[in-house]
Amino acid sequence: MKNFFICLVFVAVISAILQQFLPWWIIALSGFIAGYTIKQPTLQAFASGFAAIFLLWIVYAYMLSHGNDDLLAKKVAMLLPLKGHVSLLFLVTGIIGGLVSGTATLTGRLAATLNSN
Repeated sequence: MKNFFICLVFVAVISAILQQFLPWWIIALSGFIAGYTIKQPTLQAFASGFAAIFLLWIVYAYMLSHGNDDLLAKKVAMLLPLKGHVSLLFLVTGIIGGLVSGTATLTGRLAATLNSN
């Protein structure tokens, strides 16, 4: 369980820093590196990568959207089949980022397992 939180914090912090300068998909690279270097079961690896970016992206989306009274988020939520619900847009954003990071973290964990044999 300790490795779960270490991986979660590692992915969240590294991704938050790198996303300031690099494209959004850098979350996959940080997740892969965390999965490769931090030993944990495969399900925990996926969950830690997923949770890190899920939480990071929801908080970041809220902070950006709250700064302009959800003006753009409301319009995007109207375009998507979310009926204008900004909170659902944040949830969808977090799930998409979480799936990318969780899959990359799982891939890193499996690559480390293959490499050790």
